[in-house]
Amino acid sequence: MPRTTPASRSTKEQRTQHAETYAPLARYASEAFGAFLLVVGGVGTAVFASSFPDDGNALGVGFLGVALAFGLSVMAGIYAVGHISGGHFNPAVTVGFALARRTPWASVPGYVVAQLVGAAAGASVVALVAADGPAGYFAAARDSGFASNGFGASSPGGFGLGAVLVTEIVLTAVFVGVILSVTAKGEYKALAPLAIGLTLTLIHLISIPVSNTSVNPARSLAAALYGGPDALAQVWVFFVAPLVGGALAGLAHRVLRRRA
Repeated sequence: MPRTTPASRSTKEQRTQHAETYAPLARYASEAFGAFLLVVGGVGTAVFASSFPDDGNALGVGFLGVALAFGLSVMAGIYAVGHISGGHFNPAVTVGFALARRTPWASVPGYVVAQLVGAAAGASVVALVAADGPAGYFAAARDSGFASNGFGASSPGGFGLGAVLVTEIVLTAVFVGVILSVTAKGEYKALAPLAIGLTLTLIHLISIPVSNTSVNPARSLAAALYGGPDALAQVWVFFVAPLVGGALAGLAHRVLRRRA
């Protein structure tokens, strides 16, 4: 009797389970690719195309364009390689999934390293292009922070450390919570990447003026590598706050599912 191939499973939770059938190198490469795509798409848009339209830049996309670029990038990455690794592309998501018992802890170190490396590679590509731009282009991008995250004088709206911490913790918890929820049911499998991408877009629309939006330590470190000493000095905030937010979402998801 011919062997029947099981139907493809494509929600993030099911992808994470299916990912165990792939070699670790394939899973790590997928996470690196997703983080790379996120940074090239999001940070690249912020560096090259975000200026508001004026006489010198009639095609500037503004905050809305940057928000959409990050959302579209994560959505494309999940559709492309989510079936291999689960499509986290973000240490906060990986930690949240591990605490929710949806990703094995043994996978966490490899995922996080892959995400950091992929994001750094993405920022390096953006920097390489900027370095071959018009005279002074890379220096101007670096002096403006290279789309890095920050507080105080480094915040787009001048928001202080407390405001940035609260914003990043809450919005990361919302983001990871949405991912955990929307990927928990098979009937959402086709729409899960779209919902995740739109949620990330909304989060950017809320918080670009506050912190320039992190909710992802890999994205923050990647931009800070080329954003100058102030960006590097403040990047710790964008590790601590998103990881706390992701952990809160993971624990809440586990508790609520147990009660159900």
